[in-house]
Amino acid sequence: MPHPGEFRVPLGSTDLRIGRLGLGTVNFGGRVDGADAHRLMDHALASGINLVDTADIYGWRVYKGHTEEVIGNWLAARPGRRDEVVVATKVGGPMSDDPGDRGLSARHIVAACEASLRRLNTDRIDLYQMHQVDRSVPWDEIWLAMEMLLGQGKIRHVGSSNFAGWDIALAQETAARRRVPGLASEQCVYNLVTRHAELEVIPAATALGLGVLVWSPLHGGLLGGVLRKKAEGTAVKSAQGRAVEALQEHAAAIAEYERFCADIGRDPAEVGLAWTLSRPGVTGVLIGPRTPAHVDGAVRALEKPLTEEEADRLDALFPPVGRGGPAPAAWMS
Repeated sequence: MPHPGEFRVPLGSTDLRIGRLGLGTVNFGGRVDGADAHRLMDHALASGINLVDTADIYGWRVYKGHTEEVIGNWLAARPGRRDEVVVATKVGGPMSDDPGDRGLSARHIVAACEASLRRLNTDRIDLYQMHQVDRSVPWDEIWLAMEMLLGQGKIRHVGSSNFAGWDIALAQETAARRRVPGLASEQCVYNLVTRHAELEVIPAATALGLGVLVWSPLHGGLLGGVLRKKAEGTAVKSAQGRAVEALQEHAAAIAEYERFCADIGRDPAEVGLAWTLSRPGVTGVLIGPRTPAHVDGAVRALEKPLTEEEADRLDALFPPVGRGGPAPAAWMS
């Protein structure tokens, strides 16, 4: 069986080569912290995962910026590891009640980048992603800030997150006019329950040469065996937020999904991840583990793809938009 580190792929048209699994760190700070977070990062790196994805607002359960500090402390305690890791963070979310301390104005992009560099204990960010589109700011202003940071070597590549297909196209058109590299990747929500990215986002990214990184491949734990965990009293993330709301809508399909996973002898989380990893246009999938065992399960999903028959069965359970699947929700717009 090949080591997961051998599953390295280019991120879009960049020189970055990443594992097909990336370490999402949204659970750092309040769910996983301190030495446990550092052990988890060690285990992920040893498992072939070299992309560490975060955001300046992560850690809000403690304080915003806390997660970047956890990662920065890990990097500082492991001299020489920095070149082994692709560090990705995001800008744009509200860092305080100050109206100027959010969004994608040139002033905020530059100031936020400097703050992230300090918290991360690094001299450069490999992938600097806009956390969401900010249509109040002209693209020329956004690219002016990104060009400056690129020229200074403080960021290596620019990415987007939660963009619509036409936002990606407009960003790339403006970058081409300014003769700058443009977006390297789009990070979007995509899973069996939420397949809206198939309509325009993934096709736009593919056509324009962007890599696609997927967040929430298990829909907040909904596809990770939520019914079994609720019955056992072991549900954590799947007992909160979006997963609870979605379970009410998809209860019958989730019950059938868990029976299907049991029939083929695989953990539901592995099956959900394996499906997302198999999808056309997907470069990498971000996992949000809380334990090393969660990392190991994700690695198994990578090492053992679904069969064609298994994928067809999942398509029947969770059809795409236009074949009985739900239309995009309002919050996705």
